[in-house]
Amino acid sequence: MIFLRSFLFAIVLAIVTPPYAIFGVLTFPFPPRVRHRIITSWAPLVMWFVWHLLGIRYRVIGKENIPAGPSVILSKHQSAWETMALQVIFPPLCFVLKRELLRVPFFGWGLAQIPGIAIDRAAGKDALAQVVEQGRARLKEGFWVVVFPEGTRVAPGTARRYKIGGTWLAKRAGVPIVPVAHNAGEFWRRNAFLKQPGEIVVSIGPPIDVKGVKTEELNTRAEAWIEGEMRRLFPHHYTAEALAAVGPEIKAAESEDLG
Repeated sequence: MIFLRSFLFAIVLAIVTPPYAIFGVLTFPFPPRVRHRIITSWAPLVMWFVWHLLGIRYRVIGKENIPAGPSVILSKHQSAWETMALQVIFPPLCFVLKRELLRVPFFGWGLAQIPGIAIDRAAGKDALAQVVEQGRARLKEGFWVVVFPEGTRVAPGTARRYKIGGTWLAKRAGVPIVPVAHNAGEFWRRNAFLKQPGEIVVSIGPPIDVKGVKTEELNTRAEAWIEGEMRRLFPHHYTAEALAAVGPEIKAAESEDLG
C-alpha cells in the first residue's frame, strides 16, 4: 500500500508540476507579489495530495509566535516536505537556495520566476554577501525569508553545524528570527521514494529579537532552541539505536556535500 501511494504521488507530481512551471514562466511581466501568488498556489495543491494520498498530516505548535511583519525563518531541514509546508503555514515567503536549482527542467524554470535568493555556494564569503543583499531586498518587498542553517537535509536525530547566513541577514535587516523545528524526515526521508503515513509536528518558537545581540550569539540562541525542541518533541530519534539506523543516510549526505 505504501509503495502504491508513493507511486501515485510521483505520477501526480509529474502531471501537475510541468504545467505550473510553464505557466510560471509566462508570469514574468507581472509584479513580484503577483508572480509569487500565482506560482506558489502549487504548494497547497500538492499538500492536499500529500495528506489525502500519502496519508501525511501535520500539526503546528506555536502559531501564535509568528510575528506581524516579515522575518527570517531558521528551520530544520530534513526533507522536501517542509519546502512546501512552510509556504502554507507562513505568510508569503521565499527561500535561500542553490543557484543550480534554477536550471532543473520545469521545476527550476518556474522557481526562477518566484522572488527568491539564489546563491552560488562555491563563492565563499561572497555567497554571504549575496544572501544579505538579495535577502534585504526580499524583506523590503514584504516577503519572509526561509534559511536552512545546516545547509542541507539532515537525518532525524542528527545535526550539522549551523551556518551564520540567516542570522547575519536578520541582524543586517533588523528583523526578528523565527526558529522552527519539525520531524518531517521521520515520514519523508532524504531522497526516499517511499513516504510513510503519519503526523508531522511543526513547532514555531518565540521570535528572537536581534537588537543589541551579536550575530554569533543570535545563531547560538536559534540553534539551542531548535535542537532543544527537537529533543523535547522527538526524543525517540536520539537513542543509540535510532542514530545507528540513520548512519547510511548521514554518510550519503556527507558524500553529496563533498561532491
